[in-house]
Amino acid sequence: MQVVEIDTTDRRQAGRFLDLPFSLYRNTPEWVPPPEGDARRMLDRRRHPFYRHSEAAFLLAVEADGRPVGRLALLDNRVYNDHNHKRTAFFYLFECVDSVEVAGALFQAGFEWARRRGLDHVLGPKGFAPLDGMGLLVQGFEHRPALGIPYNPAYYPGLLEGLGFTPLDEVVSGYMSARMPFPDAIHKASERIQKRRGLRVARFQSRRDLRAFVPRLQKLYNDSLAGTVDNMPLGEEDARAMADQMLWFADPRLIKILMKDDEPVGFLFAYPDVSAALQRTRGRLFPFGWLDLLLELRRTRWINVNGAAIVERYRGLGGTAILFSEMQRSVVEGGFEHADLVQVGAANDRMQRELRDLGIDFYKRHRMYARDL
Repeated sequence: MQVVEIDTTDRRQAGRFLDLPFSLYRNTPEWVPPPEGDARRMLDRRRHPFYRHSEAAFLLAVEADGRPVGRLALLDNRVYNDHNHKRTAFFYLFECVDSVEVAGALFQAGFEWARRRGLDHVLGPKGFAPLDGMGLLVQGFEHRPALGIPYNPAYYPGLLEGLGFTPLDEVVSGYMSARMPFPDAIHKASERIQKRRGLRVARFQSRRDLRAFVPRLQKLYNDSLAGTVDNMPLGEEDARAMADQMLWFADPRLIKILMKDDEPVGFLFAYPDVSAALQRTRGRLFPFGWLDLLLELRRTRWINVNGAAIVERYRGLGGTAILFSEMQRSVVEGGFEHADLVQVGAANDRMQRELRDLGIDFYKRHRMYARDL
């Protein structure tokens, strides 16, 4: 068995890297393949904005007979490191057969790549962009993941811990039913707070309206990071790429912006879940998979709530009630039956407690892992 760094400009080599999960998960009905275009774009140094400022390596473990048995991406995200004054490598896209030898060979090659770049710490799984899901799944293996959120076999955490990784932060995902009782007091509080603080919730009617908002979305996202740690600001190209990713499957009515006069001060992102279509088409949208995707956008009964924040100066002034109210309205008014509240920070005890009080069941858990080099 050997580990090779693939040439991402070689379509055959890139294909072997991208195809590995299909063999690993062929008997796993919960797994959802990513959209093929999104997966290939991560390896495309000409098209993905990550490579304007940073670098990545893609490693493939291959048996003597040529069969791929593991893969790993290492990311040197200079924006993250400069912003946080660190020298950290992210690992991402890890897939592997149940073998300590294969996992060890992949990560040793990855550690060597990181050391050559002057990096002294490894953290992950963490991806290229803000909408990339993070962490290893450690609870909720029996459930289908929300779109873009990692799924993995139960043996992955053991492989990492055997290589000297230690558990770090966790994020949890919660289930919300449209039929669950929701306190009317939350809606009334939202209305009262909006009136008192001069706030309003802006909604979009079309993808054109949403795209026109992209320059302001970049500033809003970056302003919402104030007071947080281990995050990184969005550049102009990154913001456009995030918007393009959202527009693929977004219902613009579910993207809500909290406004103070003409200034955006908070956001709630929610999307119809089209995972079932991606499972049926194996992630391929062309030539005809996009028709299945469009149908799924109309008939899915699931919604993913995948992003909510308020800029620092408006936190603690009742904005959480507004977000909770709009979250429930998105589910009910959109005609959905189920909602996945995606990857809430486990360290945010207050928000978790408030969501549990509303009846949210945190049924999936992802864990980050870290190791010094």
